[in-house]
Amino acid sequence: MILVAPRARLTAWRRNSTRLPREAWVLIAANAVAALGYGVVSPVLPAFARTFGVSLGAVTFSITIFSVMRLFSAPPTGLLVQRLGERLVYVAGLLIVSVSTAACAFAQTYWQLLVLRAIGGIGSTLFFISALGLMIRISPPDARGRVAGLFVSSFLIGSVAGPLVGSLTAGLGLKAPFLIYGVSVLITAIVVSYSLRRSTLGAPAEHAEPAVTVRAALRQRAYRASLVSNFATGWAVFGLRMAIVPLFVSDVLARGPRMTGLVLGMFALGNLLVVSPSGYLSDRIGRRSLVIGGLLASGVSTIWLGAASSVPVFLVAACVAGATSGVYSSPQQAAIADILGSTARTGTAVSTFQMMVDLGAIVGSLSVAQIAEHLSYAWGFAVSGVVLLAAGVGWMFAPETRVEGHTPPPSEWETGTASELA
Repeated sequence: MILVAPRARLTAWRRNSTRLPREAWVLIAANAVAALGYGVVSPVLPAFARTFGVSLGAVTFSITIFSVMRLFSAPPTGLLVQRLGERLVYVAGLLIVSVSTAACAFAQTYWQLLVLRAIGGIGSTLFFISALGLMIRISPPDARGRVAGLFVSSFLIGSVAGPLVGSLTAGLGLKAPFLIYGVSVLITAIVVSYSLRRSTLGAPAEHAEPAVTVRAALRQRAYRASLVSNFATGWAVFGLRMAIVPLFVSDVLARGPRMTGLVLGMFALGNLLVVSPSGYLSDRIGRRSLVIGGLLASGVSTIWLGAASSVPVFLVAACVAGATSGVYSSPQQAAIADILGSTARTGTAVSTFQMMVDLGAIVGSLSVAQIAEHLSYAWGFAVSGVVLLAAGVGWMFAPETRVEGHTPPPSEWETGTASELA
């Protein structure tokens, strides 16, 4: 009898849950393919770059140039989305990634490879910023956390499966993964273009609200807090894990590449287990508490990582760190959707939000590397944890963005009537 009431409430909630539109599933599937393809290419890219007889630094730059171009192309991409709309830019980004990646297989010199990777970074920016804008546009207000959770989960699944598929296709030669990724993204672009061609949700509304500029968005404390927390995510989740964790495994734990793969897999596993349920929960209880709790817990677990001295403890800490970052990632994206709304073009505001994670990844990887070299790895992890803790404190001064039954349009921001988001 004790379980009857909770079970009845759960059944009623499922019955009353908003059914996700078809366009949402199209974007989720496309996101998984994009992440899968990136993972297919990443294991062979360093070896392919070395075939041109360049130094280790040049090999590393052929990987870094992708992120650098993502960062610098974000502002113009936001303006492009503002003028042309998300759907057109989304498909164009997929086509650019497809052609540039497939062309890498035919590169004759290192510089050709570098240029093609740079073009691919621009296409990736077009794709991701417009994808986030489309997600905001098509997400029902009472299911934004759920869509964000599925969106992030699809990327994680693709990211985890990608290197596995890439290691298999590498047996076909170093050029094969580039061609496979290029063709798969081309097919995805065709499918997405066909699926969204008559979509009323994916197309801009005829009587849309005025475009949401960065200046207007910055008036909202929750938006400012989201920028800081996304920078912290880039620093700790991408910069620290991808640049420093492999070195920590080899230098401190004295283990090889297989252990590095296992550690990164534990990060992804923890994240995957939590990110979708957290998105569901944010639609019920709001975004703010989950974002604050997730950031603080992620900061503590990151500090714990640097203090680990044995492989079993480090693996457990990695899984916990992945889970805690998953707690806030979906609610944070849902909060951006709450803040910007779905009735106006939000290209520049979305691109600024996305740019912060790339900036954090670049600054974080460089900073933590210097800290680890001159102090210790433990200090590098500790500083990264403090960055996450600071982002969590920043969210304590921001309001809840999920407003029951009403999402204030951007026009209300200008007059100050949307006090709940001010």
